[in-house]
Amino acid sequence: LLAPTEMSSPSLKAGAYILIGVGALTMLMGFLGCIGAVNEIRCLLGLYFTCLMIILLAQIAAALVIYFQKETLKVELSDIVVDLIEVYDPSKEDKRNLQDAWDYVQTQIACCGWTGAKEWENNEILRNKSNTEYPCSCSNRSKDLVEGRGFCVLDDPVNGTATYADWPVHEQGCMDGVEQWLKDNLGIILGVCTGVAVIELLGMILSISLCKNIHSEDYTKVPKS
Repeated sequence: LLAPTEMSSPSLKAGAYILIGVGALTMLMGFLGCIGAVNEIRCLLGLYFTCLMIILLAQIAAALVIYFQKETLKVELSDIVVDLIEVYDPSKEDKRNLQDAWDYVQTQIACCGWTGAKEWENNEILRNKSNTEYPCSCSNRSKDLVEGRGFCVLDDPVNGTATYADWPVHEQGCMDGVEQWLKDNLGIILGVCTGVAVIELLGMILSISLCKNIHSEDYTKVPKS
């Protein structure tokens, strides 16, 4: 969703590349594991074990980075969102995926802006229209959420001008909303992560067991002198 010029955060760039690498490694790992198990090839099973171990270590490293660098990541993410809000333009198709993703966040979490709706006053289009329009995805009115993206027109602005305080939008910023969502779903997130780690450990144990069985079978097949 994030183009290189838009995604200026080194930490988020590194995280995206790590996820791409882990995804590719997972596909390769599954293929090698199946081939090794079906044909009882020890070297492929050993490679399968190594790939699983690398993925598990990468996940642990990513968790540690997120935990110890969470304040830095929060600042970098804030800069990205603020820049996105300033240049938000529903007519630009080349940025539609990124803008739709942010509209989805604001709609689902019922929030507006990163720290509040005031950040939308810096949007170039809204400034040129004297803030008589507002982002539809921020709205607290159901009729605006039908559109779900772009800008909605404010009813009866005073003297043809308005401020964010006149908009019918949610007061909560998305930063607080995201943090609250993470707190509310922390148990589920930890449970899923733990389940994935357990499955990976079971896969490592299984690959070792298969390697030992193949080794034992090869040893019994060796003719005794």
